[in-house]
Amino acid sequence: MSDAAGRWARATLALRILAVDPEGLGGLWLRARCGPARDRLATLLPALPLPLRRIHPGIGDEALFGGLDLGATLAAGHTVRSAGLLDTPGALVLPMAERCTPGLAARLATALDELRGHCLVALDEGAEPDERLPVALIDRLALHVDLEGLALAECHPPEPDPARLAAARALLPDVRIAPQAAEALTALAARLGIESMRAPQLALRAARASAALDGRRETTVADLELAAALVLAGRATRLPAEEEETPPDTEAPDDPPTPENREDDAPDDENGPGENELRIPEEMLLEAVRANLPPDLLERLAAGAGQRGAQGLAGSGARVKGNRRGRPLPSRAGRLGSSARVDLVGTLRAAAPWQPLRRSLAQHDALVHIRPSDIRTRRYEERSDRLLVFTVDASGSAALARLAEAKGAVELLLAEAYARRDHVALVAFKGTDAQLLLPPTRSLVQTKRRLAELPGGGGTPLAAGLQAALGVALAARARGMTPTVALLTDGRPNIALDGRADRAAAAEDSTALARALRANGVAALVVDVSNRPQAALGTLAAEMAAPYIPLPRADSRRLSAAVSAALETG
Repeated sequence: MSDAAGRWARATLALRILAVDPEGLGGLWLRARCGPARDRLATLLPALPLPLRRIHPGIGDEALFGGLDLGATLAAGHTVRSAGLLDTPGALVLPMAERCTPGLAARLATALDELRGHCLVALDEGAEPDERLPVALIDRLALHVDLEGLALAECHPPEPDPARLAAARALLPDVRIAPQAAEALTALAARLGIESMRAPQLALRAARASAALDGRRETTVADLELAAALVLAGRATRLPAEEEETPPDTEAPDDPPTPENREDDAPDDENGPGENELRIPEEMLLEAVRANLPPDLLERLAAGAGQRGAQGLAGSGARVKGNRRGRPLPSRAGRLGSSARVDLVGTLRAAAPWQPLRRSLAQHDALVHIRPSDIRTRRYEERSDRLLVFTVDASGSAALARLAEAKGAVELLLAEAYARRDHVALVAFKGTDAQLLLPPTRSLVQTKRRLAELPGGGGTPLAAGLQAALGVALAARARGMTPTVALLTDGRPNIALDGRADRAAAAEDSTALARALRANGVAALVVDVSNRPQAALGTLAAEMAAPYIPLPRADSRRLSAAVSAALETG
């Protein structure tokens, strides 16, 4: 069976397993672009024993949990509530799941935890590794399927088998799991860097559903391998390390087993394990996971240090709340006469429950009685423009090391910033000071020209470069932008702020400027472009509260990919 055929077979099998135990497994995380392959797999969704309900990333609380039916309330004269999607059991299908907001992810996660009879099929259409389903949902959806790269010709039409699925659901409560299975799956999850205990528990449920689907009352190693591939592989955060072999000269135990002292410990059956025991070779489970690791895991791990530390590096500018434009937010209490817009529907919803009481107390016959406390005002959220301040080391040591690769990486990052409509600024430091080669701009051509004209040579005034970058960042923030400083250097400062050639003073000044960046809340990223990682540069990054990415052997493309991955997290 080819790799594509195997991936498609696992995808269809995952949906059948979900149809056996949808509530216990929580749901399916399907990573695939919108296309014929995904549409063909979706033909199996009606096999779920739950009504399908399609939701969208912008769905509100009223649609999920129900709320006041404004029209019926005003017509009836008393409060009438509308039902929400979560009031009755169902399978929620969420397209564009990578756009799911943290608030919606928290609400869906709570529903999966506390409400019975629900499951979620998240259709993740993210084109880039950083565009992913929120972690809160990844943790609760047992099964993970990736259809990226599959052509329609490789995806044979699935054949639903309602009778087989119904028999599997009836058999599921009687399926037993070997005691060693939980220990093996938990150990495997730890080796893959999976911290959540939900993962091995969901893998056990998947193994039981797989056995029930085959009509068996006991799980086998094959069921555990399938569960590990479908549940654990998509959650892996590191490549599993190879187990160290026991040295041949290891000392023997003090009391080697003998026929006399072995009979209390060994089972009576000399031919192998007991009837209810199942030997679970952990390496087989590990190989099943390795074969199904995400294809971009190596790239994500290469920039993993940067991703974990980039708390202030967002893929776009900071969220800014206003009352005129942007994405609508729930309205809030306000007052007339302010600059905010009145939310008429929200105001009527707040006033509707009080209408019977107000009519009985009113001295005039009005259709709707509005009080100042009912006024609701509109709110919106938009993203501010982001500024990337590239601070490039053009000193002699950097030129001898990797200045050409650094320039190439910055050019690639500039192209990405231009596509996102980010502003960029270019600061170069060499000799005895730093220079702002290009103020904040969106001109890709002008930025590339200034970068290409940048010569290398002279001392390394790192402190002056940080000082110039801080000045640009603070000025941009005053204009409503969100600045991020990307420092590319080999980390060998030898010129102090006053222009003296003093390595000790240069290091102290650089540390002081790094702390100033941190104190002012300026997000930063430090890329070590030297031939060998510099411990001092890692310490400087810690002072800035910035991720440190050493890339001693990366070319411009790999360097750009690592920096871009760190910039896009948040």
